[in-house]
Amino acid sequence: MSPAAAPISLRVFLADDHPVVLAGVKALIGADPEMTIVGDACDGRSALSLATELKPDIVILDISMPGLNGTKVAELLRAACPQSKILALTVHEDRGYLRQLLELGVAGYVLKRSAAEELIRAIRAVAAGGIYLDPAIAGKVLGGIPQKTTVVALSAIADLSERETEVLRLTAGGHSHKAVAAELRISVKSVETYKARAMEKLGFDSRVQLVRYAAGKGWLGES
Repeated sequence: MSPAAAPISLRVFLADDHPVVLAGVKALIGADPEMTIVGDACDGRSALSLATELKPDIVILDISMPGLNGTKVAELLRAACPQSKILALTVHEDRGYLRQLLELGVAGYVLKRSAAEELIRAIRAVAAGGIYLDPAIAGKVLGGIPQKTTVVALSAIADLSERETEVLRLTAGGHSHKAVAAELRISVKSVETYKARAMEKLGFDSRVQLVRYAAGKGWLGES
């Protein structure tokens, strides 16, 4: 009998300008046998350059960094390396930051004060294709999520097709149009069309609205 294949490690890249935080995050991730740190940076420009080169599975990104702030790094990295999932690790609890990053396609948002309890869970969630929001701040953006009956009613009124629903579910989970196209075996153009049609039916014009809807539907923990 051949030996079982070793589990594939998640390749993680870290970007934070505070040495103590960086050391703490390295210790957390280093203790997990299913995760490997492939690089780190302490400023925005280095983070963008190295992450683009290394193409990690997960980028843990501080929002406030010198040279190029984390929000801009996230925007540029999403375009340059769409297969990498971005997880924001920050002290900022302002709803504006969270909404802005969700709109940019960031897959997770963890507060530094919660890192010891939440970071590993967050990494696993976004790696599986979900969105992870720190419980301490999630309510600020997801507050007022419709009850399940309301969501079901909205879906019925919108009359989404099965394919439109699939596209929205994957998009809400942080997948790029290219990744959705590959998953569903359709063209990128078709993905864009299905998404636009579904968003129009639901009356949505932002990713934040889509995330709220996906949370109500129970999609965010799905791969």
